[in-house]
Amino acid sequence: MPHETALIATMSVALALAFVFGFVATRLRLPAIVGYLLAGVAVGPFTPGFVADMSLAPQLAEIGVILLMFGVGLHFSLDDLMAVWKIAVPGAIAQIAAATIMGWAVAALWGWSFGAGLVFGLALSVASTVVLLNALESRGILDSINGRIAVGWLIVEDLAMVLTLVLLPALAGLLKGEGGGELGAYAMVQPVLVTLGKVAAFVIFMLVVGRRVIPWILHYVAHTGSRELFRLAVFAISLGVAFGAAVLFDVSFALGAFFAGMILSESELSQRAANETLPLRDAFAVLFFVSVGMLVDPAIVLREPLPLLATVVIIIFGKSVAAFAIVRLFGYPTSTALTISASLAQIGEFSFILVSLGVSLALLPERGRDLVLAGAIISIMLNPLCFALLDRMLAKKEESATPEKPAEPAAPRIPLEASKLSNHVVLVGHGRVGSVVSKALRQAQVPILVIEDSPGSVEKLRQEGIEVITGNAAAPDMLQAANVGAARGLLVAIPDAFEGGQIVAKARAISTTLPIIARAHSEEEIAHLKHHGANTVIMGEQEIAKAMIAQIGLAGA
Repeated sequence: MPHETALIATMSVALALAFVFGFVATRLRLPAIVGYLLAGVAVGPFTPGFVADMSLAPQLAEIGVILLMFGVGLHFSLDDLMAVWKIAVPGAIAQIAAATIMGWAVAALWGWSFGAGLVFGLALSVASTVVLLNALESRGILDSINGRIAVGWLIVEDLAMVLTLVLLPALAGLLKGEGGGELGAYAMVQPVLVTLGKVAAFVIFMLVVGRRVIPWILHYVAHTGSRELFRLAVFAISLGVAFGAAVLFDVSFALGAFFAGMILSESELSQRAANETLPLRDAFAVLFFVSVGMLVDPAIVLREPLPLLATVVIIIFGKSVAAFAIVRLFGYPTSTALTISASLAQIGEFSFILVSLGVSLALLPERGRDLVLAGAIISIMLNPLCFALLDRMLAKKEESATPEKPAEPAAPRIPLEASKLSNHVVLVGHGRVGSVVSKALRQAQVPILVIEDSPGSVEKLRQEGIEVITGNAAAPDMLQAANVGAARGLLVAIPDAFEGGQIVAKARAISTTLPIIARAHSEEEIAHLKHHGANTVIMGEQEIAKAMIAQIGLAGA
């Protein structure tokens, strides 16, 4: 009997070629993402051989985006989001404006209309959710202040693009110069107010209803003892909330899934839910990259070399320079500015949706869509190299801060006043680990001083009467201001081993007898931190294993 095999063929061939190309890329010491993108080109309509179903692949990729954003929400609390809102909102808006102006200016030089230039610039301004989160997760900085700022920035970009997608059809006539005089102020403002109202309604609904219903459902299912049912409940919640947000509130799938995960993060079952979504999340994330590759016509490299080069320059360099300047203007350290810049040096799913809408509305020529798609795949392929360059820059900066080779002096500034505390504990970082440590120290009535660069955490600590120094502990004079020479110990609770090594080295240069304890995520990071002078480095997996062994030993005694 005949069978409809489009879905099976698309998934089978796409995943198989992604594996082959990804394996070859890894053997050539290239990021596996490069192989996934080339696999998409191979199964796309612009190359000979098998052609995957062009309508199914993007939908499969969207599932990956939903699961990925749901997982991020599970590790991203509402307090974390509000803590970075002051930089994420103005920063993302300013960066979108800068990239849009650059794209519009280039389009104007090509003779495009104002509307075409506007759509083209907006498409170049928003980063890919999947690429950014994969990059942050692979470097272990998703839970750091840099990672939280990047994710908050991404959420603001998504909201801006949701608003753009709603407004564009309403303003298409005006942008094309058709009946501009007949379009009143109300006709232009009304779609904005409606969209903002829908987003606000969705957020209120999730905070009021979702916060009660979602954790209750998972707790009830967990008590049944069925792992399969629990896994099904997690997927039903993540996909169901995302779909409901899009249908009922006109909010993006990604944003809906993110809020569902963030609400669930308040439950003790959040870690189990995250683990259950991991396998399918990885598989569908691969399909996302394949679907991007399918949209690209490789011939555009020969057909439009200079316009394509201009597009890539705006995506990788223009956006990055704008983001770097914005973050530095807000007083954040260079390492944070560089991390945000590297994270945003690519474009993705919202760009594809926007250019497709622009072409359908006759605002953007098909040439513009091809340039955006080709620029997207090139920027995604080059993005891992941007992070590799970032790692090298941070490593060189760290090496210059070792006792044997001290860092170059910073520009003259007002010195920080040293703390009057003595025999105290200096805690660097007040995130998930640091907050637990500080609570235990306060219960034991141990004097504590916290060094933290998250504005929200700093304000909360000061309200609780804890002495805080605002900024990066690796910056000049920060450890001296914390009076680490008179401290009973230094606890480095930040997840970034590069920055942690720099802090440990500077503290060891101040005191050769100071007990220093740091955290790590791998054996390599343990060796790295001990090399720079840490007395003890704790890795979560090792401590869990030790506790389990100790417990089983006690049980058998």
